[in-house]
Amino acid sequence: MPWPVAFGDRLGYPHVNMTDTVLLAVDGPRATITLNDPAKHNRLDPAGLTLLRQAVDRVDADPAVRVTVITGAGDKTFCSGYDLGSISSGERQERAYDEDGFEKVMDRIEAMRMPTLCALNGGVYGGATDLALACDFRLGVRGMRFFMPAARFGLHYYPSGLRRYTQKVSPSFAKRAFLLSEDFSDSELLAAGYLDWLVDRAEFAAKVEEKAAKLATLAPLSMAGMKRAIEQFAQAAPDEPSIRRSAQTCAASDDLREGLAAMRERRAPAFKGR
Repeated sequence: MPWPVAFGDRLGYPHVNMTDTVLLAVDGPRATITLNDPAKHNRLDPAGLTLLRQAVDRVDADPAVRVTVITGAGDKTFCSGYDLGSISSGERQERAYDEDGFEKVMDRIEAMRMPTLCALNGGVYGGATDLALACDFRLGVRGMRFFMPAARFGLHYYPSGLRRYTQKVSPSFAKRAFLLSEDFSDSELLAAGYLDWLVDRAEFAAKVEEKAAKLATLAPLSMAGMKRAIEQFAQAAPDEPSIRRSAQTCAASDDLREGLAAMRERRAPAFKGR
């Protein structure tokens, strides 16, 4: 998809085509980033993560953009998370913390200067549940589902994702999602505080437009400052090096290899705790 002319002119970027798995449109003060691979439930592979980060960087560098909406194509799934095939191919440690690693891209979205709205057009699974939490607001559609399968195959989630779950929803919700690997319905997500709004599909586009338009009209300097202040006040001070060591131990564990193999072979895993 070509960059809109106004966007390219404003930032001095050449008008190049972007792979259609991530789309970017800029309309006045609003940018919309769309995950566009509905046949694969809009999942993110390493190339898609790079494109997502590039889109975020370009939008964040444009002073005329005052709100960013992140959504998915289709009406079934917002995003099914990270491509698990990439985890099993040995990326779990090598790419985990580099510039285009999943954690870094989610942290980059969270750090955007303007308010961000995640428009959840369908189900949200795996790492995409944290992508939504990296945004400031979440608008869901009735009928959507949620699950975080990390414990189902032995993956220890990265620290900033665990922080967002605990900080932006609650420790109880984080434990139900990660330790019990519960599935959540749309109404449960609203009651838990994961969603800010839940609407019928017929109302979804109009509600996205309403919220984005409101955010685009408010004073950008004060909003950027208050956004940073709110995030800082909400921060805790965990032993992050210890959490990373635990995550790395799990990344190299027999349990993770067994969990991924069981998933591929469609069988129950036999975890050994090592």
